[in-house]
Amino acid sequence: MSQAKTLTQQELRRVLDYVATRKHAARNRAMLLITHLAGLRVGEVAALRINDVLDADGSVRNEIRLDAEQTKGNFARVVFVGDKLQKELTKYLALYRPVNNSQKLFYTQKRMREGFDANTLCQHFHHLYRAVGIEGASSHSGRRSFITNLASKGVGVRVLMSLAGHRNISTTQAYIDVNDNQKRAAVELV
Repeated sequence: MSQAKTLTQQELRRVLDYVATRKHAARNRAMLLITHLAGLRVGEVAALRINDVLDADGSVRNEIRLDAEQTKGNFARVVFVGDKLQKELTKYLALYRPVNNSQKLFYTQKRMREGFDANTLCQHFHHLYRAVGIEGASSHSGRRSFITNLASKGVGVRVLMSLAGHRNISTTQAYIDVNDNQKRAAVELV
């Protein structure tokens, strides 16, 4: 099986433009961007609860602490939330009024309190990318794009490994996509 496609900024913009025209636009935008701006796995996104994301004062945290049972490898980790993602989550949560903070962060139309499970969210992303016509994109594309974008900006692989929650550096290296523009820029450094 081939790796999920990494998205260019133009492709991500196309997906966001499409999302803006559909039902549940704020939710879908926030789900998409949490994978692209924080590198979360689809299962981690599905496992998030309101109280994982909000402080006691109701503001979006700048760090999300994932419990071991919320992660793929059963290792707790901290996800850092940048300013862009904080703003997106704040916008989303201003529209979504949960009954209580132990509810899932991302609701579904059929199961408001239980929200998405990993499989349903995976299918949701598949259909979203397919509707926009981006071949090879999947629920893992946001995560791969996150890691690749940071690598192309010079972030070291050990930092990337920690951000991704990987236990092995070779796993992280496999996520980094290389394109012609990066190679052109590299040879100009000589």
